Amino acid sequence: MTSPKLQVLLIEDNPGDVYLITHALNLGAVPKSIDVVNDGEAALSYLHRRGRFRGVHRPDLVVLDLNLPRVDGRKVLAELKTNPVLMTIPVVILSSSSEPSDIAAAYERHANCFLTKPWDLIEYLDLVRAIEDYWMGCVALPV
Repeated sequence: MTSPKLQVLLIEDNPGDVYLITHALNLGAVPKSIDVVNDGEAALSYLHRRGRFRGVHRPDLVVLDLNLPRVDGRKVLAELKTNPVLMTIPVVILSSSSEPSDIAAAYERHANCFLTKPWDLIEYLDLVRAIEDYWMGCVALPV
């Protein structure tokens, strides 16, 4: 019996980061489907299954950058975690920021974890693999 694919929503506007994250996740052993949106407005449409996102699957995990065009990642996180239908979706913040105020604000909005993007390529890929190992290998995700 094959295991079902996990649905990952990556909300990231930097094409280089999108490439690195999706590449590292696709190298992992866990079967997954990765959808990418590159701004906060599209992310909210995806999560609410509006417009062109009407038929998408509910994500099992969201990887969210904070600094996004159109609608900021902080607002996306707040919407996710205050909406009764979406609030159980785990959200991993993956940001270039290491500012204590950004970290505190993310946890105040109920982010499930906050990770700072490393500058070193190997460390970056290792961090994304650690996300997969933990969130897709160790944790029981909500159904």
